[in-house]
Amino acid sequence: MPARRLTPPLALMAALALAAACAPALPKGVDPVALEAAIDDAVGDPNTCVLIGQAQTGRLVWRYGTHGVCGKVWPACNGTEARTVEGLLKTAGREGAEIWASCPSNADRSRTVAWAAGPVPGRADLVFTAVMEGASTPPGIVLGDKLRGALKRGGLSPSS
Repeated sequence: MPARRLTPPLALMAALALAAACAPALPKGVDPVALEAAIDDAVGDPNTCVLIGQAQTGRLVWRYGTHGVCGKVWPACNGTEARTVEGLLKTAGREGAEIWASCPSNADRSRTVAWAAGPVPGRADLVFTAVMEGASTPPGIVLGDKLRGALKRGGLSPSS
């Protein structure tokens, strides 16, 4: 009897399961639903992306927001032309500093983009990066402040 081959959908599911098993995950005991709800309450918006990553490698651990928002190129607000929040995640841990920036995101200046990045409070092993864009986007420093509180309420940062 010939060996049975996996059908394409089954093979795809197996590959995705294997990739998920190897991917970094939130720390043990952190409920992703509670974390998402806390971020929703603090900065929830369809044009918001928050990424949690490993500080040393910039490897993605958890994502809030759609791939479309998280992968979109936005003005960097720091003199460089543009960046993605995913690109910022790759450097945020190595830079070690907090990043708060805001600037117009369109030519008529009716919309703004805000950036926030830094270490997850109380967790030397994790960093967060975030971008929010819209007509009533708060400044980057406000976005970062709200996120730090949400990370604590969501169980990612130890309570102090």
